[in-house]
Formats: sequence, C-alpha cells, structure tokens
Amino acid sequence: MGKDYYQILDIPRNASEEEIRKAYKKMAFKFHPDKNKSSEAEEKFKEIAEAYEVLSDPQKREVFDKYGEEGLKGSPNSPGSSGEFKFEVPRGFTAFTFHGDPMFTFSRVFGSDDPFRGMSQHSFGQMPSPFGGSTFPGFGGFSSSFHQPMHPVFSRQRSSSFEDMSSFTRKKNQDPPIEKDLMVSLEELLTGTTKKLKIIKRVLNPDRMTTHAEEKILSIDVRKGWKAGTKITFPEEGDQKPRTVPADIIFTIRDKPHVYFKRDHENNILYNAQISLRDALTGFGSSVAVPTLDERTINIPIDTIIKPGTKRRIKGEGLPLPKMRNQRADMLVDFEVVFPAKLSASNVDLLKNALPE
Repeated sequence: MGKDYYQILDIPRNASEEEIRKAYKKMAFKFHPDKNKSSEAEEKFKEIAEAYEVLSDPQKREVFDKYGEEGLKGSPNSPGSSGEFKFEVPRGFTAFTFHGDPMFTFSRVFGSDDPFRGMSQHSFGQMPSPFGGSTFPGFGGFSSSFHQPMHPVFSRQRSSSFEDMSSFTRKKNQDPPIEKDLMVSLEELLTGTTKKLKIIKRVLNPDRMTTHAEEKILSIDVRKGWKAGTKITFPEEGDQKPRTVPADIIFTIRDKPHVYFKRDHENNILYNAQISLRDALTGFGSSVAVPTLDERTINIPIDTIIKPGTKRRIKGEGLPLPKMRNQRADMLVDFEVVFPAKLSASNVDLLKNALPE
C-alpha cells in the first residue's frame, strides 16, 4: 500500500492550500533534525517534505487523489500493479520523483523566516545544495526619480510562533548593512525637507530561490536642525537571497559644502567676514554686510578697531536646535583682516608716523 500524504501531514483530504502549508510548517518544525534528536526525525522530516511537494502542487495532488502514490510515481498511461487498468493522468504530467532534499522544501516554505537558518548540520541525499554557487547582484545605486515613497520602519511585529523564534538567529545571518552618505544643504536643514531616493535591489520570486530586479523609492523626512552623523535605517531593504536576511540600508546625514557657511556641533552657523586693514583700523561708522541662510543681509556696524580673530555673535541666525526646533542657534562671524601684499615707501612712512610705537 502506498503512502498517504494526507495522513502524513495530519490533514483532511479536502484541505485548502493554506491548511496544507500550515500543516507542513507545523510538522516540519516539530521534526526538524536540529530540534528533534530522535532517531526517526530525519526520515520523518524527509517524508513530510515529500508530502508537501505533492499536495501543494494542484496537478500532482489531482493524480494522487485519483491513483495514489503508485499512479503519481508511475509512467503516464502505464499499467497499475494489478495489470488490469491504465492510469489516465493529465496531459503533460510526468512521473513524480521526490528530489531528496527536504532542506530545499523547508527553505522554500519558510524563506527568510527560517528559524534554523545557519544552524543546520544535516545533509540529505546526494543532491547538490540548491543554495550553492548562486550569485546575486548587489544593491544598486540611487537616482532622483520620484514615485510612491517608502518610509523607514524602525520596528516590526511578527505573527506566528515560527517567525518569533527566528528573531533569535536572524541578525547572525543578516547581510552586512549598506551605508550611504546623504548630503543635505544647510538651507534644507533650516526648513526641513523630504529626500526621495530610488534604489534597485534583487527581490525573491515566488519560488523563494530565484530573484528579479525591482525598483523602490525610499523617502526620508529630513527634520529641521538634524545633526551631521544622524542615521536613518531602512530595515531589510537590501537584496533578498534564499536563507539570508536582507541587509539594512543606513543613510548618514552629511553637510553639503556651502559657499559661505559652515556649522559647528551646537548648530551655530560660522561665517568668515573679510575686512581690509584700512577699514579694520579706520572704518568707524561703517558696517560689514553679512548674508544669512534665508537670503537676507545683516549689516554689522564697525564701532571699534577690528583685530584679526575678532568675533561677533548674531542671535537666532543659526540652524534650529534639534530638541527645540522653534528656537535657533546663533551665527558666529569671524573677522579676517586682509593685509596689503605690499606698501610703497611713502605709505610706509605715513604708517610709521600715524601708528603709535
């Protein structure tokens, strides 16, 4: 008498596809050799995989329901064991032979939620591993194409007990993070902005073994006053591969070089104002024009001698403070006194007479 695949998975003959899948996951988890050390576990694990391979395939299941294991594994239109009839199987059907590697089936069903990922020490049969020798293109680049945005996710909840157990081992087998700098202008940090970046990555096909290229838009809401070095993580948005958790993609905020300004660690804006030696010494009553991030101009009056390294603070003209975004840091103006490259003899004499010893 042939095998009863329904009995092996402990399901009724009218079980749905979802019921078959759930039954397989439950039984495979119970008899996985890395969990179950009994002597019959490996054979049972293999038998469960064979049952799933048959019942999850509508054509194989139809043949099995009509003719049992014998008809499933016999040649089309070949005599049965009694020699009294022929199997009338669907057109195009070929005799079923189990591939012999239950780990292949297990990985295909569990995918990246495999609770035993990276732990298995078992080998079944002589088939080459379905995971060996496969190469997958790496994570692609970025472009300015904008479509529907995908926002970063900082936490996830998983539903089934099998997925919960995978959390213990998943990081150990996750691809290394993909880190990219995100250049942001000081003007964007003043007002806040949204950056949308297109990535091209490999995505698993339904067979959970092969992949295809897919584009995705990642959206980053850059907040006012974010510090350089701030990291934004998109969990598991790297290439998908069998039996591997996709890499996290991490963007690090970097200041885009500015023509006039820099910022310090307290979000103050630094501006270097050049002033001639003459104005530094004699410019009383005049002023120095200082630009701002929002394209205004502030005139700083000169009411004393400006020495090299003289600094002035303009309140509230820096970047927003990260923890108090309605408040802004200051602008620090550093005066650079520009000395003449040369002086005529007459000017030297004039300076000698005018300047105190």
